[in-house]
Amino acid sequence: MATRHILTKEDPALYKKCRPVTSFDARLHQLLDDMAETLAQSNGVGLAAPQVGVLRRAVLVLETNVAEDEDEILLELINPMILESSGEQKGAEGCLSVPGEYGIVCRPETVKVRAQDRNGQWFEYEGTGLTARCFCHELDHLEGRVFTELCERMLTEEELANGAF
Repeated sequence: MATRHILTKEDPALYKKCRPVTSFDARLHQLLDDMAETLAQSNGVGLAAPQVGVLRRAVLVLETNVAEDEDEILLELINPMILESSGEQKGAEGCLSVPGEYGIVCRPETVKVRAQDRNGQWFEYEGTGLTARCFCHELDHLEGRVFTELCERMLTEEELANGAF
């Protein structure tokens, strides 16, 4: 495994639509393993392949809605799609590709996705709260969208310092 460089908002690759994954091979597994290490090193909760310069439909999302005595679950989503969404949550959102900047974004409260695992097997997963937000955020990356395009407004340095959001 290796830590990969995370592209920042100035990089045009972040604004390109990603192609589907068609080969579920050692190369994909290496990408997913590297992305997992990169995500862990950056203390993020989600990472999309285009953020590390790979224009393929692959994302990682950390499921944080677990019992206190359980470990968080790292979800690998290949060729993901949103099947259903409901409710609404409005809150601060940031991105590893937009370091130090946060904005208010409205997302669904619950999101059900369908995706393939690293071996090509299809599965469905339903997330709520932060996990639902991450699903939407990371799938936006696959379409070449960054959260700043969806923000109601960006948070000021004062709001960030005071935690007033």
